[in-house]
Amino acid sequence: MHFYLDTASRAEAEPLLRSGLFAGLTTNPSILAGAGLLNRQIPELVDWAGAAGAGTVFVQAWGSTRAELEDRGDWIHSLGDNLVVKVPATAEGVAAARALAARGVRILVTAVYAREQALPAMAAGAEFLAPYLGRMNDAGRDGTAEIAAIQQCITAGGSPMKLLVASLREAAQISALAQLGVSHFTLAPVTWHKFFSDPLTAAAVEVFETESERMGVAG
Repeated sequence: MHFYLDTASRAEAEPLLRSGLFAGLTTNPSILAGAGLLNRQIPELVDWAGAAGAGTVFVQAWGSTRAELEDRGDWIHSLGDNLVVKVPATAEGVAAARALAARGVRILVTAVYAREQALPAMAAGAEFLAPYLGRMNDAGRDGTAEIAAIQQCITAGGSPMKLLVASLREAAQISALAQLGVSHFTLAPVTWHKFFSDPLTAAAVEVFETESERMGVAG
């Protein structure tokens, strides 16, 4: 099981990364903007995330043409060995992904909403594919069923590409996808904390602590 933090907030990310429970950090232009960061501050983000324990940092290339996406992708790749370049699931993005992957750049194809989008990404040599579960559901689609179909396409095609599911809002969504064989998830800190919000667990822990206090100090 591989969890990634979907945030660019240093204050939120560092304590969680230091827990050792996260494989890395994922970002996109909207996440960077939400954290008040500029593109020129990406190297700083990569540095502090790595120092806090992010084994992999995902940064999205930007631009409307293949050439722009390749150029920014090469720059992101140059920032360190732990970088994965994100490109959108567009014709230009997938073409850039193919060229970048041929140069040894690790690639994630993002903003995926349909199973057919997995096929060009597989052909491009992408290492990861990021379907947006919550946004699929918001659009009236059955996001879980679509992601299951994407996973089937990858398995049937014999591709090593991994799903890294994004736009997750509930812990139950993650467990449902894990039952389908999905093992890579990126989630905001608020979603991560929902793994630990069961009131029955909280009540049990309170009883344990009360009993421990009655038993006195050890040692």
